[in-house]
Amino acid sequence: MPAPAKTASAEPHVMHTYGRLPFALSHGQGAWVWDTAGKKYLDGLAGIAVNTLGHAHPKLVPALQDQIGKLIHSCNYYHVPLQEQLAAKLCELSGLSKAFFCSTGLEANEAAIKIARKYGHDKGIERPEIIVYEKAFHGRSIATLSATGNTKVQAGFGPLVEGFVRVPLNDAAALEPHRSNKNIVAVFLEVIQGEGGINPVTADYLRTVRRICDEQGWLLMLDEVQCGMGRTGKWFAHQWAGIVPDVMPLAKGLGSGVPVGAIVCGPKAADVFGPGNHGTTFGGNPLAMRAGVETLRSWKR
Repeated sequence: MPAPAKTASAEPHVMHTYGRLPFALSHGQGAWVWDTAGKKYLDGLAGIAVNTLGHAHPKLVPALQDQIGKLIHSCNYYHVPLQEQLAAKLCELSGLSKAFFCSTGLEANEAAIKIARKYGHDKGIERPEIIVYEKAFHGRSIATLSATGNTKVQAGFGPLVEGFVRVPLNDAAALEPHRSNKNIVAVFLEVIQGEGGINPVTADYLRTVRRICDEQGWLLMLDEVQCGMGRTGKWFAHQWAGIVPDVMPLAKGLGSGVPVGAIVCGPKAADVFGPGNHGTTFGGNPLAMRAGVETLRSWKR
């Protein structure tokens, strides 16, 4: 292991928001990476579940080089044909119907929360509430932090956003008292809690929640940001339960390292947003979409 770096002198102008390991990576090939001292490592972290195709993939690299030579970014005031191409593939794989593209998992989860709230307002619910879970992690914006069930990461950032009702995972009985709450509009959960300690949702529980959401008119929103994109042996982890959600946030492995986030929605949620209700500057740009298209094209389960 290289000698520990002196954090203050190594990065004097970078905010100290990470507990850095004392080395830097210089390049990679497949599942292997090398640090700046030339030492080789097996990459078991994959950029925290991001590098779906590994490093320097022989199909992804030339595809991105080609796209960079054509068009990296265009705003969403124009059609972006690669968006439709990637959206169509995600809908085919998921059984859902429409997608919105952003840049990160946090943005995808934030959009899901907004969809749930507007879904409620459209039904005449003045103060919509969303059922979320103990030990959940959905992001670090104020809204996604409020949906998160970790007091350690919430500490110092209050007051949190209201409108979240928290229950324990895999406990169907804990949902029953909330059937009478007329403000509930959605259930929001990770199919496998990652930051919360690798806690999988059981298939039976997922099927139960799907049934309850159908009976109550709630949206079922499944956060597949980290556990989706084939990491469990199916394209999306919830598919092991044989169900289909109403809203599915994605990111991390969708672009093999290029920032790509998405929410993919079924009929109940696909048309909740109209022009002006939501948007993004960088999300869905041609480079990001080419990365997503090539990731799905090149990756083989």
